Parts: sequence; structure tokens; C-alpha cells
Amino acid sequence: MRKNIKITAAAAATAALAFGLTACGTSSDPASKSETGGKADASKALVVAASPTPHADILNFVKKNLAAKAGLKLEVKEFTDYVLPNTATENGQVDANFFQHVPYLDDFNKKNNTHIVAVANVHLEPLGLYSKKVKDLKDIKAGQTIAVPNDTTNEGRALQLLAANGLITVKDGVGTNAKLSDITDKKGLEFKELEAATVPRALNDVDAAVINGNYAIEAKLQPAKDALVLEKAEDNPYANILAVKAGNEKDARVQKLVKLLHSDEVKKFIEDTYQGSVVPAFGPVAKS
Repeated sequence: MRKNIKITAAAAATAALAFGLTACGTSSDPASKSETGGKADASKALVVAASPTPHADILNFVKKNLAAKAGLKLEVKEFTDYVLPNTATENGQVDANFFQHVPYLDDFNKKNNTHIVAVANVHLEPLGLYSKKVKDLKDIKAGQTIAVPNDTTNEGRALQLLAANGLITVKDGVGTNAKLSDITDKKGLEFKELEAATVPRALNDVDAAVINGNYAIEAKLQPAKDALVLEKAEDNPYANILAVKAGNEKDARVQKLVKLLHSDEVKKFIEDTYQGSVVPAFGPVAKS
């Protein structure tokens, strides 16, 4: 039986308020110790916020098969958006998170004055273009509408995918910071900006949609099979990372988890489970 804790926005907000009240306590509070450089209790569970698929699935494989032998108590809390895992990590509600890539994290920190840092690459979820109305990339024509994620990094990433496949052209040099206003030739296409998690639900209402790998899998799509086109994995800067609040990188529990996430067992689990829709991306964290 899975023992993950599903977190809704309302519940997280309530938890955040509760944390805000307790954080004003004495310096003996665990949160206060963390902020002042105190060492985490290695006997306590490491609480990690994660998107349900594939992040929580990977963590639960570790929890079930590897953690106990390594002396790690692991607790997985599932979040279904791209904001609350970082705010929960910043506030100390969780010890780490696993749902994002470095470009998104850098943009989030800049906009929200948070202090989350990457600890290790784990896997890549290739971004893909999907459709329920056309069967081939060449069937996308002027007058049709494509949905794209509306957050800064994933929208730029989506536009670069479309540009790389000849559907649009964008300004030189904008890279993955591209916005709709940077499109120099839409080739008659229309675009609909949506929150990343909701894009799969829009597939029936648009002609095509660029969907993040984890949300595609949650929507029962098979990226390696169903996508009209997928990002290239080679030299891709969008590896998903394990992240913590700055200062907690050397927490012994975090380092144990990194070692387990980079194990041969996890590599095989990813390859066998996702069949190319999610690929291992172990190695140094890419700098943006």
C-alpha cells in the first residue's frame, strides 16, 4: 500500500500558516536550528516533496527497496503543481523536493526570493508535442491552435521545440527564455498559454499541445510512442533535480538519498518502467 501524503493547495496553505506561527518560537525549534546552521537529526525521516509521476514513483521505489538498508527513513509528499514544493522547502515544511529542472529553479528563486539549490541530477522527461486531432507533424497547418505551458522556462522550452521542428521561427539568441512575443513567424498558428499541469486536459480543445513529460505520463500518454515530436535527450539542460534549501546540501540524509537515486537499481527501474519516456540523467548538475 502506498503511504504517500497527497497535498492540496488548501492543505499546504494551512500548513504554511501553521509553520509561520511555530517558526516564531525559541531558538530550540528545529526550524531555527536549521536556519542557523544546526545539523539535522539523521534519525529523522527525510521528507521530500515530489510530483506524483515519475518523481514520487521513483522515490517510492527507493523507499521500498533501498532506503532501509542504507539507514535512511524516507517520507514522500506528493504535490500536483510547480509552486508549492519550492515554498514548502523554503519554509521548512519539507526537507527537499524533486520535481523541477535547474532553469525553472533559477527563475523561481529570482521571482520569489527563495534560496533553493540543486543537489543532483536524476532524470530527464523529454518535452513533447501531442495531438488528438492530427497524426503527423506535417498535418499541423495555419489556423490551428497549439497550447503551451505558461511558466517562463517551460514556455521558452516549448517554443524552442516548435522552432526546432519548423512550426515557428523565433528571434535569434532568446534561447529558452523565448516568449510568444519573440516569435518572428507564427506561420499562421495560434497559441494558448496554460498552467503546465492543465495542458493535457486541453488536448480535446486545441489542435496540439506541448506537454511536460511528467504530466504526459499522468495523462496516460506514452511520450516515446504518442508524441508527434520529442526533445532530444543529448546535452539537454532540463534534467530533473533533487533540491534543498541552501545550507542543507550536506545533510547526511540528503547525501544518502543522492547515492540511492544514482544507483544501478534506480537506473534499471527508470529504464524498465518508462521505456524511454523518462531517461536517467545521473551526473553533475548543469549550470544555467
